[in-house]
Amino acid sequence: MATAVKITTVGNSAGIVLPKEILSHLNVQKGDSLYITKTNGGVQIVPYNEEFVAQMEVAERVIGKYKDALRRLAE
Repeated sequence: MATAVKITTVGNSAGIVLPKEILSHLNVQKGDSLYITKTNGGVQIVPYNEEFVAQMEVAERVIGKYKDALRRLAE
């Protein structure tokens, strides 16, 4: 699923408007929070989930601690 959206001004910030099809696919609605992560291919947007956030925090600590070893394994 690929959907084009435009960046718009929201106060002093920038934002995007998500079409209702995307909101439905994510099973979220106005007022809900989303979690955005950077990936090799761009970004990933998922519904905010406390368990997911905790897992990402652990992953970031592990990656930080073992970044040299992970880099060598990736070669």
